[in-house]
Amino acid sequence: MEPEILYEDNMLIVCVKPAGMPSQDDHSSAMDMASWLKNHTGKGDGKRPPYIGVVHRLDRPVGGVMVYAKTPQAARELSRQFAEHTTEKIYMAVLTGKLPKKEGTLTDWLAKGDGNLSVIVPAGTAGAKEARLSYRVLRSRYMDGVTWTLVRIALDTGRRHQIRAQMAHAGAGVYGDRKYDPSGPILPEGDGIGLFAAELTFVHPRTRKKMTFKARPKQGIFELFPDGQP
Repeated sequence: MEPEILYEDNMLIVCVKPAGMPSQDDHSSAMDMASWLKNHTGKGDGKRPPYIGVVHRLDRPVGGVMVYAKTPQAARELSRQFAEHTTEKIYMAVLTGKLPKKEGTLTDWLAKGDGNLSVIVPAGTAGAKEARLSYRVLRSRYMDGVTWTLVRIALDTGRRHQIRAQMAHAGAGVYGDRKYDPSGPILPEGDGIGLFAAELTFVHPRTRKKMTFKARPKQGIFELFPDGQP
């Protein structure tokens, strides 16, 4: 699946990153989203390559809507919005299990664990940060002995691997995410897990206009829910 451009002007570019593509150069041989956008925007001013500023990230196996800056000024302003959590991010996820309620809020404390993982720890643990999200179950299907649940997730905080860790802790891991749900299915290399950044809202760094961009997950496990809406 190729990246898709949703919007572009002289300050920023909004795209849909495919699952399996890194958000930026990760020193592997794989094409990353930032490099793809540099190729897309052209040759710059002839002396330097085009500027593409990374202001937020999606994990490699997660696809969805992202914004990149095309100037240092835009990068500073967009980075500030993400750091101060004034952006709004909505995700779609397919879970292998059932959540405690059809709709609710999960609040946990996350700390850095071994092997590049985030782990849930008791409140007050040194170095831990609060992780909070709200969710709503949209659809459920029972198939091959497994309950598949499509949920809409709104992040209140932006912790590393937050959705993946919190959902697994609640008893319904993200499909294919063996980092946090080791009992889940093993996916072919390069396939994305059941998590997709479906909606992103931010304020344009120059016009100050609030902008919202949406995309629907269409491939992989999301094909089980063709009528699912963000």
